Amino acid sequence: MAELSGLKAIVTGGGSGIGLATARLLAARGATVTVLDLKPPGEFTDGIIALTADVADDASVRQAVAESVTRMGGLDILVNNAGIGATGTVADNPDDQWHHVFDVNVVGIVRVTRAALPYLRASAHAAVVNTCSIAATTGLPQRALYSATKGAVLALTLAMAADHVDEGIRVNCVNPGTADTPWVGRLVDAADDPAAERAALEARQPLGRLVSADEVAAGIAYLASPLAGSVTGTALAIDGGVAGLRLRPRS
Repeated sequence: MAELSGLKAIVTGGGSGIGLATARLLAARGATVTVLDLKPPGEFTDGIIALTADVADDASVRQAVAESVTRMGGLDILVNNAGIGATGTVADNPDDQWHHVFDVNVVGIVRVTRAALPYLRASAHAAVVNTCSIAATTGLPQRALYSATKGAVLALTLAMAADHVDEGIRVNCVNPGTADTPWVGRLVDAADDPAAERAALEARQPLGRLVSADEVAAGIAYLASPLAGSVTGTALAIDGGVAGLRLRPRS
């Protein structure tokens, strides 16, 4: 499949997990891709450009986006994937952590999109895809701060879609369930009983397993592609059935 042939894409947080899988899939489908990350891989074997950027720093974002566009010769697709996690109830996270996680997960999307808008407006095929989470729509234990930021990402996605539809810019998001990524792996490893923790996370999803990064990347690639030309203001759940299914307990 080469439905992205000739298109240029930026993927933030593309150094690992969902971002890395997305960057590689977009490139495999014909796009020229730049990854922005705090610690980007030194070299991509598939020719993906890797630049250092901090989505919490406006000057860093603007410089990286401008360099990306110069090196690629334009911009058609922006994948706002960079984000950080947090655990705990509302009683557990101090104010400075709340400010920091919101600054990265929500305002980070604002900074990158703001820097990219002039280039997206010049594209005949402009698409923005934000990485949200089922935490935006489903109450999960010990995820108060993280869930609050993802709820904001969902609302921001809808507002951006409304603001820019007349400019020909589509804006959507994906809502992954618990994905088998390095961050989730670190959470599991830090549990008192890692095997039991992984089993509980797997059981929470009706399919009985974690979502893979490649599965989320496939959803992002669809929303970013011309195949989704009539799709905007949509949240695509890639969650193993968490959001929509209410199954009887398994015996």
